[in-house]
Amino acid sequence: MKDIFYFFFNLLWGDLFTIPLPGGNEMGVSLLVLILLPAGVFFTLRLKFMPVRKFPEMLRVAVEKRTGPDSSISGLQALIIATATRVGMGNLVGVVAAVSAGGAGAVFWMWITAILGSSTAFAEAALAQLHKEKDPLYGGYRGGPAYYIHDFFTKNRPRRYSVIAVLFALSGLLCWCGISQVISNSVTSAFDNAFHIPPIYTTVVLVAIAAVIVLRKNATVKVLDVVVPIMAGCYFLVTIFIIVKNFGLLPQVFSRIFGEAFGLRQFAGGSLGAVVMNGVKRGLFSNEAGSGSAPCAAAAADVSHPAKAGLLQAFGVFIDTIVICSCTAFLILLVPSEITDGLGGMDLLQGAMEYHLGSFGVIFIAVTLWLFCFSTFIGILFYARSNVAYLFGDRWAAQTAYKLLALVMLFIGGLAAYTFVWDLGDFGIGLMTIFNMIVLIPMSGKAVNCLKEYEGRKE
Repeated sequence: MKDIFYFFFNLLWGDLFTIPLPGGNEMGVSLLVLILLPAGVFFTLRLKFMPVRKFPEMLRVAVEKRTGPDSSISGLQALIIATATRVGMGNLVGVVAAVSAGGAGAVFWMWITAILGSSTAFAEAALAQLHKEKDPLYGGYRGGPAYYIHDFFTKNRPRRYSVIAVLFALSGLLCWCGISQVISNSVTSAFDNAFHIPPIYTTVVLVAIAAVIVLRKNATVKVLDVVVPIMAGCYFLVTIFIIVKNFGLLPQVFSRIFGEAFGLRQFAGGSLGAVVMNGVKRGLFSNEAGSGSAPCAAAAADVSHPAKAGLLQAFGVFIDTIVICSCTAFLILLVPSEITDGLGGMDLLQGAMEYHLGSFGVIFIAVTLWLFCFSTFIGILFYARSNVAYLFGDRWAAQTAYKLLALVMLFIGGLAAYTFVWDLGDFGIGLMTIFNMIVLIPMSGKAVNCLKEYEGRKE
């Protein structure tokens, strides 16, 4: 069974084929990159470069005042929930891995991927809004890919379930359980390195705090409303401080980023493929555009027009990749190479922060990682609501059972790293992307018309 699992796992995440490069090297292309990157180009063209054209409108909608009842969530709160799950390990260790493997040039390709991914994020969020429904348990609305997939396949023959929608919902629940283990293991490892706290103590505290929040009916959104702006704001401000402190090195950093993104030296040496693919892969999997996660929050937003939810989620991709991921990249690239040579993962990031801020830097990264990961856990359980409801109906027992399962996985992951369970999480998000994309492209016309109608009203 495990061999069969890893066959399909490698089909999703491994190199589907390779492209020969000068110097005897090769550039591997995975199935998910082959799906998500062209999809980003497709939606960017169909929406007429919406992320660039509508960026001022994204900012305006983000600060728009709430108009719906208290039982619903605002568009800004939906953005905060989605940001909570997007901003996580990928923004720290993922960026470190991209820069380590692809060099500074990988950062440029992450930026390009974010622009393309913003269009995909708009499309899936707008569709989630168009196909949302009332939530009798939590109040307000619910929805997401499971719901618009269901409507797509059952529009001529109404029935309780759609096979593809069921598979998407199951893949999401599988993914988020796996992510729970990754979250707790990352936090306990960081606290062990920074403070020498045994993992069992960190795990117990983490699970206890999480249980108090997720087992209460409407505490999730209230907590994220506070935690996400603080964690993202603090990380951004510390990065700005370090950039200002090293302002004279900025021309050199940008020269490295753009030079290595298109560099003849990298091309001749056969490493240009690694530069491009590492930037693209990390960008795609950090901003989650196309995976179908963020639409679960977008559907719950009480906004005056579906396009507003789409614009907010497109803005979320900008926050994740252009702002937070770039912060991590600059923290690393502003450090002399002789200090970071031979380091990787959290060791590289903590080494960079120690160079910038001394021992406080190591502590700051550990606390930041805790906030990033903790908010991700709270956010994914908000996502799980709509998928559990689609599969099992409006039952508190089913909602509570999944929350308890996620808490158990959070506890187990804090004590030991089970690679197979982690791979289940990656496998789940890969399947989510496949099932989401099956209908996202055919339904693209509705997303395009939604934006056109919104623009017509504004004019």
